[in-house]
Parts: sequence; C-alpha cells; structure tokens
Amino acid sequence: MIRTLTRLWHALRSDRRAVTSLEYGLIASMISIVIISAITNEGRNLSSVFTKIATAL
Repeated sequence: MIRTLTRLWHALRSDRRAVTSLEYGLIASMISIVIISAITNEGRNLSSVFTKIATAL
C-alpha cells in the first residue's frame, strides 16, 4: 500500500501537464476579468449617453 502511494506520488510530481493546464486556466481567468471589467465600464458610459439623449428629447 505504501509503495503504491509512493509510486503514485512520484508519478504525479514528475507530470508537468497539470501545471501547464493550471497556468492556461489562470491566464484565461485573468483575460475574462479584464473583458468583463471593460464591458461593465462601457455599459455604464453607454447608459449615461442614453440618459442624456432621453433628457434632451
């Protein structure tokens, strides 16, 4: 049992695919946060423009 766990532990430590996928996941989440922030900011600006137009009419 201990040998199996030890072999599994060493196999997982030497596998670098998980690290790469984790990095890609972090990059994707950062990009999505930037996109959501930009869209939210532009939405507020657009709402302000429509409010000014509605007030002028």
